[in-house]
This record gives sequence, structure tokens and C-alpha cells, in this order.
Amino acid sequence: MATERGSDRPKVAPHPPLPDFYQGEDQRRGFVREMFDRGSRHYTWINNVMSLGSGVWYRRDALRRAGLKPGMTVLDVCVGTGQVARAAQRVLGEAGGVVALDASLGMLVEARQNTSVPLIQGYVEDIPITSDYADFITMGYALRHVSDFESAFTEFYRVLRPGGTLLLIEFAKPRSRPMYLVLRLYLDYVVPAIARLGGRDATTMMRYFWETIERCVPPESILDALRGVGFVDPRKKGQIDLLAEYTARKPG
Repeated sequence: MATERGSDRPKVAPHPPLPDFYQGEDQRRGFVREMFDRGSRHYTWINNVMSLGSGVWYRRDALRRAGLKPGMTVLDVCVGTGQVARAAQRVLGEAGGVVALDASLGMLVEARQNTSVPLIQGYVEDIPITSDYADFITMGYALRHVSDFESAFTEFYRVLRPGGTLLLIEFAKPRSRPMYLVLRLYLDYVVPAIARLGGRDATTMMRYFWETIERCVPPESILDALRGVGFVDPRKKGQIDLLAEYTARKPG
């Protein structure tokens, strides 16, 4: 079992706490769910601003490069407003199918307006789906909101069929100092300023996004956590320094 593979390995430490938003790790889950519930109606337009309109084609391209093909069954974890799920539907066409999961009811309501895929409310650490269900699991821009990588990755391993693929799309802290300063100017100042048009909930969400990017777990720790629960061939790819595409495969 995947849990046995990782049982004698040290847990990857959760992301550092953010006292400006919550006081302890026990408050993180509730804060994140409520933040997305309250800010869900602003999420799509802010993301379009943040990605300069490139998000749709980028997600579709990342799925294809990771090996998504027609005929596969996909679980999209942390579906948000449905952008990755819709990209997966376009790759699959009429063959295959997508099921999506999110803890935030507000996000699921928004996703229902944007996609017709079946939606499930639940947490990544306890996915309410049978084992060996999906050929492909995706999670877009939500890894830095997960506090227990071992539990989440163990669930991904369980739900994937033997030979299945996991794709995690996430922001990465640039290694180049000039690139980091440009990113910080844009995401810590420009985007929150634009988000003020949506009110306090939108602004809080964008401020929190930057703080999680600033303190994101190093790629080596993520890859090690994937190996620890039994995934093979974990890799970090990406077309630009700002974005990371973590892939791994369940043996079989």
C-alpha cells in the first residue's frame, strides 16, 4: 500500500504559518475554505488578469505534455471555477470523462456555471472516490494550500489506476533575483491593486496568494514526498521559471 511505503519516512513540513491570515495550522483549513467561498465569484476574472489571458491555452498544453489523451478518466482536484476541468474536456473530446473535487462550496457553485462535469465536495486528504478510479489526476495552483503532502499524495496514489499519471501545476519561486523582483512587483502590488475592484474578499485572496508563493515548499521536498508514498519517476518541468509542472506515475 502507498501508506506503507511512506510510513517510515519523515513528513514534509507544512508550509510556514501565515499569522496575518490565521494563527495556527489547525486554523488553516477553515480559513482557506472560507476565503475561497467568499472570493469565488472574483476568482476567474482575477486569474485572467494575473495570467494576462494565457491561462486557458497553457492549462490545455500542460495536460497534453503530461500525457492526457482521449479515452482517459480524469479527476481534477481543487477544481476552483473549472478552468483545468474544461481544459481536460477539450483534450478528451467526447472520449473519456472528467470528475472534479473541491472543498469550497462557493467554488463548486462557480464551477457549475462553467463546466458540466460531475462535481464533488471534499478535501484532498480524504477523497470520496473509490480506489483505482482515474487514469489521470490533475491539481492546478492549489498545492501551496495543502498542509499535509503525505496525506494528499497518498490519496492521489490510491485513486489512480496502476500506471496512472499525476500532474500538479503550481507557481514556483523564481531562482533569478531580477525575475523574483518582477514577480513580486506584479503579484504583491499590481494584482492586489486590481483586485480591489472586487472588494475586500478579492484583495485578501490575492494577498494570500502572494504570501503562499513567497513561502512555497522547495521542489526537491515535493518530489521527495511523491517518492515517499510510492510514486515513480517524479519530475519537475515547466516552460518558464515562474511555473512548475510536477508529474509522477503510479507503478503498474
